[in-house]
Amino acid sequence: MSKPVAYIETSVVSYLTAKQPRDVIVTAYQEVTREWWGTAFAAFELVASELVKTEAEAGDERAARGRLKALEPVKLLDITEDAEYLTRRLLDQGAVPRQAAADAAHIAIAVTNGVDYLVTWNFRHIANAAMRSRIEQVCRGAGYEPPVICTPNELMESGHAQEKA
Repeated sequence: MSKPVAYIETSVVSYLTAKQPRDVIVTAYQEVTREWWGTAFAAFELVASELVKTEAEAGDERAARGRLKALEPVKLLDITEDAEYLTRRLLDQGAVPRQAAADAAHIAIAVTNGVDYLVTWNFRHIANAAMRSRIEQVCRGAGYEPPVICTPNELMESGHAQEKA
């Protein structure tokens, strides 16, 4: 039985490797992310994309090195023509705002690669309850079954990894 596949969006790697902030909510997200990451490789096949790598390279050089190091054991998926097409559909049909084209691309890459989970802390345009049904509708309209969009803490419950297996 193969492990479920989880696409790691950039916010997860950022929380994993960032310095301790003063914001208690962000601190909690970091702690959850680090705890989940410690067990994730045993429960999931972790994947990301070239887009995640590009975003991880941006910003402070030292922080970028930490993000890239965390991504080393993660398989990177290519941005295919199918993903580019679905990205355009997500934007054109208003499932994701045009200014969030990179977020639409993360969704499209995960969807077109048939992953089981898209793991993110991006509540603005990805793990957003108000947008999720429209995202899923556009994906299904294009002939794809969308992944479960969730945060690391939602995958820490026992049994989640086995649900899709």
